[in-house]
Amino acid sequence: MEPTATTVTAPPEVGTFQPKITAFVCNWCTYAGADLTGTSRIKYQPNVRVIRLPCTGRIDFMLLLKAFARGSDGIIVSGCHPNDCHYTSGNYHARRRWMVFRDLLDFAGIDLRRVTFAWVSAAEGAKWAELVDEVTSRVRELGPYREYRALTSAGIE
Repeated sequence: MEPTATTVTAPPEVGTFQPKITAFVCNWCTYAGADLTGTSRIKYQPNVRVIRLPCTGRIDFMLLLKAFARGSDGIIVSGCHPNDCHYTSGNYHARRRWMVFRDLLDFAGIDLRRVTFAWVSAAEGAKWAELVDEVTSRVRELGPYREYRALTSAGIE
């Protein structure tokens, strides 16, 4: 009896692009919501690396550019809902700065679909999981972000 040839196929996730997503989140709401997602055992994409900050109002948006320079393919900025900030108005400051920074990103030619600004409270673990899955899918469709890395390797930073 002769051995038969078997075809080994790789799982579908092998060989597909796995985006690197950096999330800048506030300690009091979104980070707690992400923690709730884990303690509730809600499944979501593992592509996000979370950077916890005291408040979204303290985010220097140059950190977003640094994340792109260090290899991120997408970014999430998320904090407390309006009127829910533990520092009274930090999320309003973040939203105002985001509107200005968004125009600068657009002017610089950075695809705005790669940056997501969202509100997630401590009680919205399922919303965090949906947000991560949505952003991961969108960035996966966009593909790796090589344009920013090309600019930084050319000495423009």
